[in-house]
Parts: sequence; structure tokens; C-alpha cells
Amino acid sequence: MHFRNLDLNLLVALDALLLERNITQAGRRIHLSQSATSSALARLREYFGDELLTQVGRRMICTPLGESLVEPVRRILLEVQATVAAQPSFDPGSATRCFKLMMSDYVATVLMSKALPRLERLAPRVRIEVLCNDVGSPFEELDRADVDLLIMPQRYLRNAHPCEVLFEDDFTGVAWNDNTLVPVEGRLSVEQYLSLGHVTARFATARAATVDEWFVTQLGHERRVEVVAMNFNSVFASLVGTQRVATIHRRLARYYQQYLPIRLFDVPFELPHLAEAVQWHRHFNLDPGTLWLRGVLKDVAREMESVQQEETARSAAVIAFPDATAHRSRR
Repeated sequence: MHFRNLDLNLLVALDALLLERNITQAGRRIHLSQSATSSALARLREYFGDELLTQVGRRMICTPLGESLVEPVRRILLEVQATVAAQPSFDPGSATRCFKLMMSDYVATVLMSKALPRLERLAPRVRIEVLCNDVGSPFEELDRADVDLLIMPQRYLRNAHPCEVLFEDDFTGVAWNDNTLVPVEGRLSVEQYLSLGHVTARFATARAATVDEWFVTQLGHERRVEVVAMNFNSVFASLVGTQRVATIHRRLARYYQQYLPIRLFDVPFELPHLAEAVQWHRHFNLDPGTLWLRGVLKDVAREMESVQQEETARSAAVIAFPDATAHRSRR
């Protein structure tokens, strides 16, 4: 299709070229050969009367005109995509759609491990692709609608797109069952806690430093970090067989407590709570498929909360029972 002598298919190539700034990588993104992508760039240069991309050393950079086209071209394509893909309804039982979700390994473990079996039952032909939100820029992925849903701590999300909280969590101390430096009963002092060796997970983005930031700003102390794990899930295996401790999400700790010889303990201060939220592109706010998927995730999150409340109530009852027995025996 042409519009004012411009082949509109070239806008797809232009978007990929301005994003990748590399002819080969742009071709891969839009499934064109290198020669076909080069030809598309030549036609775009002729139409706009500008180089759009110029070679500087081993990389290409945008000309001023090329840079000015990045956002408008992406916005046009997203509006077209949202219009063309719009469906009056979504039938999960027969749908063959692929949903891309970006999140941390923590969320993938505590939320998706429960959501995926349900999604398989409800939508057996739907494909779910879970992407790590520590690779590249999650916000750019969302801005380009390259992911359907982004799940991150609410405090780090931006205001450009709608979002809603899925679940909340807090932090707990974790140690190997045979750790002799952490008492089974009683509570560590702040000094004792800070004197221990710690295992933590650090990432390229600042969002993973929530607890460490709190230690510095609230206590004026840094923990003695002896092991830096590659992700949240790796923290727990790093504790087994050592005298080290970790401070990590309670839901994730309870999950791994089912499989590893670890125990939870209270840290000697109140840590900030965490709200994990889901965000989606504003152009797909009313997309039936995305609405359905968000609904499934919210249902799973509500069930997680109910289970946690029941476990807390059972723990309180177990603790109260000996006291009640002792009271009756004294009578």
C-alpha cells in the first residue's frame, strides 16, 4: 500500500532500522534478508532525502531527521497494530495467541509456577513466553509493545502506561538448617545480624537494590556480602552448608523451604514491604486477550494471598496451643 508515494510497508523496515541501527539485526527482526533490508533503507533514504542512518566506525548512528522519526514511526505502527489486532472477544479455549510476559525470576517462581498450570487448562493452545526483566530495558520493551505484560515492583514502574498491583510481599531472613550462628529460638540483635556473612542477588538495574538501599539509608550500615548470586533463585542453594544468611522475599523463601534444608528467621528490624504490579501498553488497554490474561493472574494472586493468610493463622494457632495447655495444667 502506498501513501503519497511512500510504500507503507517501508515503515516497518524503518522502525526496525531505527531501533537496531544495524542492517543485519534489523533484517532479522522483520524477517528480511540483509540485501532486502539494505534495499529498503535505500528507498527510505531516497524518499526522505536524508541518509537517516550513517556509518561511524563499526556502528550506525541516526541523523537528526532519523532520530526525530523514531517515536512517531513507532507510535503509528502501534496504533495500526492495536487497530488491526482488535477483536470483539477472546476465547481462551480456541485461541492460539502468544503472550510475552517480562518479570524477575522471583515473580516467575512464586506467581507463574501457579499460573501456568491454570493457563494450560484454560487455554491449551496459547503460548506463554516468560522473559527476564533484567535483560536490556524493560521499559523500552513495553513502550514498543514487544511484551504484553511487564511485572515489576510498583515503585519502579513509570506513568506512561496503566498498571495495577498483583500482590504484596515482605522480607525475611533465611539460613541453612544447621547454621549455628543463627539461633533457632530467640532473635538476633542488629549487631549480630550485620556481623554475619550475607548472600545477596545484584543485577544490572537499580531496582534490585531495595533491601540494600534500606540498610544504608535507615541503619547507616552495609551488610558484609560474601556471595553475590546471579539471581534471586540462586540465593537459597548458596546458603546450604554455610554459616551465611540472606534477606529475601518471604514468598520465595517459603517456596524453597519445601525443597531445601533452610529455615526462616525474623530480622531484627522492620523491612519495607513490596508491591508487585503488572503494567501493559496503553494502546492495548481494552485488548480482550490481555484483559483475560490479567484476570487469570489476579485470580492466582488472590489465591496466593488466601493461602498465606491461612498459613499465618495456623502458625499462630500452633504457637498459642502450648500456652493454653500450660494454663489448664496450672489450674
